[in-house]
Amino acid sequence: MNAKIQEIGKNYALFCGDSAELLKDVPENSIDYIIYSVPFLSLFSYSNSDRDLGNCRTDDEFYIQFGFITDELLRVLKPGRLMSIHCMDLPTSKEKDGYIGLKNFRGDLVNHCTRKNPGGWEKNFIFHSEVCIFRDPVQAMQRTKALGLLHKQLKKDSCMSRQGIPDFVITFRKPGDNPDPVTHTNESFPVSKWQRYASPVWTDIDYSDTLNYKAAREGKDERHICPLALPIIERCYELWTSEGDTVLTPFLGIGSEAYMAVKMGRKAVGIELKESYYRQAVANVKSVAEDTQGNLFDMEE
Repeated sequence: MNAKIQEIGKNYALFCGDSAELLKDVPENSIDYIIYSVPFLSLFSYSNSDRDLGNCRTDDEFYIQFGFITDELLRVLKPGRLMSIHCMDLPTSKEKDGYIGLKNFRGDLVNHCTRKNPGGWEKNFIFHSEVCIFRDPVQAMQRTKALGLLHKQLKKDSCMSRQGIPDFVITFRKPGDNPDPVTHTNESFPVSKWQRYASPVWTDIDYSDTLNYKAAREGKDERHICPLALPIIERCYELWTSEGDTVLTPFLGIGSEAYMAVKMGRKAVGIELKESYYRQAVANVKSVAEDTQGNLFDMEE
């Protein structure tokens, strides 16, 4: 890949640069699974780069730019294999949006991934599944001071009160037959475990179980880091990948998805635009990677 910085190990290949450009160097039908936490429109500022999706001026601009990435993700994923996106619906503000409410970000992402290409469903991602993940509204209220979660708002006008906002993992499948079926045994995946994972609502995710992110902060432009909880990634890998599979994340961040891939015996390919995030991601992945160095795959092929 033509990345300004890269780190290649036996079980990982990490690149610092723009996913819209670097994904073009990934071979077609070479990736077994894709997982990432998508930038939340312009809700948070991740960096001061013009290439950062979080800095798009409008929602329409975001989906146009995101389309360059999702086109490539569909190309590099193997037929019949899956792509999972971590997301949430987004609160609006009176100052920025003119009203207090929610944007259906989850629904817009589903529409984007399933309808953006002409030519019928064979040339688009198929909406495969989704899981709603419980988030504690008390913690959200303490962190955001959102009007709708304040107890005093009930006494003032409860028509402005609302429930907390959960997380979602929405999963898509590339059309075609899976060349490498992911199989399980009763020992590795007993019925009791499958019943928990098959639930449409996960209420037992420990959101404190994340990678350390403090070293990735930069005072000039950093206002938000929210690493994906490791138990969510672990469940997705257990469900939808096998040992030795190659996992891709186009928004590497501080490396949570790549870290868990290597830890669980998978291979990781990650791309991150922001250099401070990237440096922390490399440190996190190398902490669980084997010492032996070598190419994950020949990118020139």
